[in-house]
Amino acid sequence: MKKTAIKMITAAFASLALLGACGSGGSAASSGSDGAGASTSDVLAKIKDAGELKVGTEAQYAPYEFKDAQANFAGADIALAQQIADDLGVKLTVTDMKFDGIIPAVQSGQVDLGIAAFSNTAERAKVIDFSDIYEKSEQMLVVAAENAGKYTSVESLAGQKVGAQKGTIQSDLVRSELTDSELFELDKYPALALEIKNGNIAGLVADAAVGQGLIDTSNGALAAADFSFTGENANVGKAVVLAKGNDALKAEVNKTIKKMMDDGSYQKAYDEAVALAQTLGLEVGE
Repeated sequence: MKKTAIKMITAAFASLALLGACGSGGSAASSGSDGAGASTSDVLAKIKDAGELKVGTEAQYAPYEFKDAQANFAGADIALAQQIADDLGVKLTVTDMKFDGIIPAVQSGQVDLGIAAFSNTAERAKVIDFSDIYEKSEQMLVVAAENAGKYTSVESLAGQKVGAQKGTIQSDLVRSELTDSELFELDKYPALALEIKNGNIAGLVADAAVGQGLIDTSNGALAAADFSFTGENANVGKAVVLAKGNDALKAEVNKTIKKMMDDGSYQKAYDEAVALAQTLGLEVGE
């Protein structure tokens, strides 16, 4: 698989009132979570008392989050989740769920954090809190290989169906920038890619890394269109999702993010996830 470079955030983070001692250890990510809601003021204390950090993700978005050959959680975001748990001195429990169900799960307290390549947007920030940004990547329009030179402008996509995953920033991009196109949403990227191959939609919008993965596993059927998104949501950063008011937990998450940015361990985890997904022959979104 051709590795797509990601733009890592290296700017200095603002000073934070970091609460709680950092631990070490922590078990490998495991599936299953059933948590009940908790008040935001004491979530960090309850995590430490329980010895468990509950994270919601959608494990079908390589290289960020997916499952390996043994059905263990893998990916760059899973490495981030594991490091947060390790720094808190607790075990990590990961729950696999639909992407558009993660924010409600965080709000209700079913999980403590949502880590699933969430784009930091003003609309989402109305209902949840974000950590500091840990990664940025551009958006890509993936089309049938024979149409790579055809769909190069907003006008060329007028009247066409353009795909995106439900509940994502990519859906917002199609709505805001391709106003004369028809948004076509599905839950999974492989299903959207199949719609392109079958001629039912003109293309799909995805993170550049994810789009490139779809292209690399398509046996030449798909390609990147010569098209650029220019709106405010075209290049926003990824961040961890928390319930409103969890300042103590957010401070600990930001501390881990800064450490992984500074020492290059998130980039290393990303590179390893790309290689693993290639070894497994994964189609992005599996």
